[in-house]
Amino acid sequence: MQTHYLRNLLTKVPKSARPWIATLVRTIFDQPDADAVRAQFDRVVTAIEAKFPTAAAHLDAARDDLLAFTGFPREIWRQIWSNNPQERLNKEIRRRTDVVGIFPNRPAIIRLVGAVLAEQTDEWTEGRRYMGLELLTPYGPPGRHRTYPPGEAAPKGPLMLGEVPRSA
Repeated sequence: MQTHYLRNLLTKVPKSARPWIATLVRTIFDQPDADAVRAQFDRVVTAIEAKFPTAAAHLDAARDDLLAFTGFPREIWRQIWSNNPQERLNKEIRRRTDVVGIFPNRPAIIRLVGAVLAEQTDEWTEGRRYMGLELLTPYGPPGRHRTYPPGEAAPKGPLMLGEVPRSA
């Protein structure tokens, strides 16, 4: 998500300012914890706002999407940022369709792509995962209230997949 969003953001500023903006935005993701990420995000928006208000407004509007990863354990932030598994899957589909070249009809394409997706599902089922469940286990099973270590507060914002809202 970072890379694709950054490309969109950089279209809002002159070419001469793009390296500066890109460096600033990347500092958001180089922080050690969720609170530092949010604080750095605010600092970056403020810094950009002085020279490029349109870009700052664009960045601020994407706050929730860009900072969604902070609701997950620090150990898996890198996997959440990346869309490498999706790009790898798209590349494999492209490779297999290029071998065939011309398909006789639409169902033939659907069968081939479906076979590639089924193969990927089998790999994930057999345990070769990009992000294993063992990393998420300390944070509670899906469908139950997530538990947090002593002294750590629950993050504000949207619920994680499988989380149930806590009653007040």
